[in-house]
Amino acid sequence: MADLPGPDLEAASAAAAREAQLTKPPGALGRLEDMTAWLATWQGRHPPRLERPRTAVFAGNHGVAAQGVSAFPSEVTAQMVQNFIAGGAAVNQLCRTVDADLRVYEMGLDQPTQDFTREPAMTDEECARAFAYGMMAVEPGIDALALGEMGIGNTTSAAALCAALHGGTGTDWVGPGTGVVGAALARKIAVVDRGLECHRAALADPLEIMRCLGGAELAAIAGAIIAARLARTPVVLDGFACTAAAAVLAAIDRRALDHCVVAHCSAEPGHRRLLDKLGKRPLLDLGMRLGEASGATLAVLILKAALACHQGMATFAEAGVSGKA
Repeated sequence: MADLPGPDLEAASAAAAREAQLTKPPGALGRLEDMTAWLATWQGRHPPRLERPRTAVFAGNHGVAAQGVSAFPSEVTAQMVQNFIAGGAAVNQLCRTVDADLRVYEMGLDQPTQDFTREPAMTDEECARAFAYGMMAVEPGIDALALGEMGIGNTTSAAALCAALHGGTGTDWVGPGTGVVGAALARKIAVVDRGLECHRAALADPLEIMRCLGGAELAAIAGAIIAARLARTPVVLDGFACTAAAAVLAAIDRRALDHCVVAHCSAEPGHRRLLDKLGKRPLLDLGMRLGEASGATLAVLILKAALACHQGMATFAEAGVSGKA
């Protein structure tokens, strides 16, 4: 991470120069203009391209799910992976709509992480292997990477990561996830608090926080984010669990997520608080909380629209339109 490439200022300047010539008042397309500049800056080229977007969904199981923190059993993770493969999930339909290549990565679903209320979720080797596996998802030629996850129990892990990184208790970060309420929600909060107490000695090191409280799919997402930066591939983050995984990197280096945008603000209540901590403004706020990179894939359509305007609009000179007086 000490060698992460910075922004390509020449590409950013070229994007700004063209934006200033297009037939519209300056800033009239709002964040669409920002997104075009962001794509150019982190792809390191102008004009940027979005011909080969990829959606990557990492699936993993959590040992802490055995404590009843989810409304669904752990078997659903593998069942949903099969649904992805069969083309029956929401993300499949969204990928078809935005013409994104979908890849699903199984993180040893028959070998869940350990229950983090009793011991670290992963060994050093398991955590490092998950990071490396995620890095391999970034292949040459990808124009942008939409990241997401599938894993019963991962909002519990995400809440624990957020509390460890940014302070607070389970009450501050835990939400309903798959729909737990009442006594089940109270149990989920208590599980996060026990995890924080069990691993209090690890809370000064972001990577140890990931190892002790995270999940294989969350570590893989963090690995993919690092590899994407090295490959100059802009990243679109999905909801709460995905952003929590990314937050581990931001705790190591505040610039580590500069090549990332957050697709949407999840209905999971901790997500908005986490976005405030990270200084990230989501592109969309549609009340979604599905995961599986659904929001990230949908946001690719926004990026494509931004790029279409930037490349396709006429300049004032081309259109014979007078500029500002």
